[in-house]
Amino acid sequence: LAYLRAFRVFFVLGVAGLLCLSSACTKKKNSYDVDPAETFRTHMLSEPPSLDWSLSTDTTSSEIQTNIMEGLTDIDIWDPLLKLKPALATAWYSEDSKHWHFTLRKDVKWTDGIPFTAQHLVDGWERLLNPATASQYSYQLYSVKNAKAYNEGKITDFSKVGVRVTESGDLDIELEQPQAFFPQLLFHHSTYPIRKDVVEKYKEQWTEPEHIVTLGSYILKKWDHDKALLLERNPYYYGEAPKVKFILYYVINELSTAVNLFDAGEIDALHDLPTQTINELKKMPEFKMTPYLGIYYYGFNTKKKPTDNADVRRAISMAIDRKEITTLLAGGQLPTSGFIPQGMMGYDPTAGVKFDPDAARKLLDKAGYKDRSKFPTLSLGFNTLDQHQRIAENVQEQLKRNLGISTELSSEEWKTYLNTLRVNPPNIYRHGWVADYPDPDNFLNLFTSYSENNHTFWGNSEYDSLIEKAVSESDASKRIELYKQ
Repeated sequence: LAYLRAFRVFFVLGVAGLLCLSSACTKKKNSYDVDPAETFRTHMLSEPPSLDWSLSTDTTSSEIQTNIMEGLTDIDIWDPLLKLKPALATAWYSEDSKHWHFTLRKDVKWTDGIPFTAQHLVDGWERLLNPATASQYSYQLYSVKNAKAYNEGKITDFSKVGVRVTESGDLDIELEQPQAFFPQLLFHHSTYPIRKDVVEKYKEQWTEPEHIVTLGSYILKKWDHDKALLLERNPYYYGEAPKVKFILYYVINELSTAVNLFDAGEIDALHDLPTQTINELKKMPEFKMTPYLGIYYYGFNTKKKPTDNADVRRAISMAIDRKEITTLLAGGQLPTSGFIPQGMMGYDPTAGVKFDPDAARKLLDKAGYKDRSKFPTLSLGFNTLDQHQRIAENVQEQLKRNLGISTELSSEEWKTYLNTLRVNPPNIYRHGWVADYPDPDNFLNLFTSYSENNHTFWGNSEYDSLIEKAVSESDASKRIELYKQ
């Protein structure tokens, strides 16, 4: 589907982080009642939009959630192949990749002392799939028998969905079709168990520290909205106790402020670095760079003129030099034109639309815009951050230079921006995706017609069919061929 690839612009971002161990800097006392020697202090660029794991869609929220919660499975991030490891499930098996059995831990307690049971998982899945929840991640469980039908309101009896609590207190799951990588999906925060009684009692306030109950290695001790979040080691945790007692996240919107706090010994790590000073920061001994499975991309609103025209979308994509952008950022990012990141099965360096300004100009002529003065000004939106601003300004300049068209830039605070993407995205919008599970399906199913994270408003039944065929294909080489189509 060449025209699908025509309306996307992508490039991979690597992760660059600065770490300062206690031996390398003097920790200063903070305003929270915690021992600095037992506290890891870091920052996030915005307030988590939601800690409700049935509703959240962003990495800011999920970073907190993965510290305070667990799913059936976990991923060994130190394994080169990112293999699964046990979490709430001690073991799982399937003879046909369609019928799965998960053996659950019987020694897990929630932070209020209540024992964890398989029913809490069933309750979490029902809430995720319930149409009233309106979760953008409901499709995460569409491979479960009748899950999609329940989410779409075609059936109202959840007992018909393919998840059962066994007499031994474990889980049996039946899928719509075989899916060998199904256990990988259950690492994701949307599939976490939930305490139905707590949600029903406290409603929208259930994620506040005084109400929330969790079962991960940390508890949410304090949430000073728009200022900081404090996590504390969970005394009920079944596994090995974390070495650090507290994690303190400061909400710091300006990267330059975060760098100053790091230099002053007020925080121990930087998640992001200001692009203007990254070359100098690279010289510091504390600088560490590690890759991750993630992409940074620009999407198109295919319902808004003129980006409703596939030739216009392709022309814009061809007019943007990704390498110029990664050179500007200087943080180890890798330019790409495909949606599967380097290092993942199915990665193809030849995929997608390549930089070709001459062909882009001809394509825009073909779309009916030989007279560039008649081409409307494009809206380009992004969430507020220095790095996003610099990228947007570069894209704005490239489109003017290579196509002679104008763009109007706009930025919004993260939570507001996410709502804009749901309701009325601009012609071109900034987004990113970090792997929820290490499989191409996690990236390519974003653009299915049923994905609530598809803000392009594009949909194609042939594309949906190819994704579904690839999901049930057990032969890796055949799966890759389906994804290439």
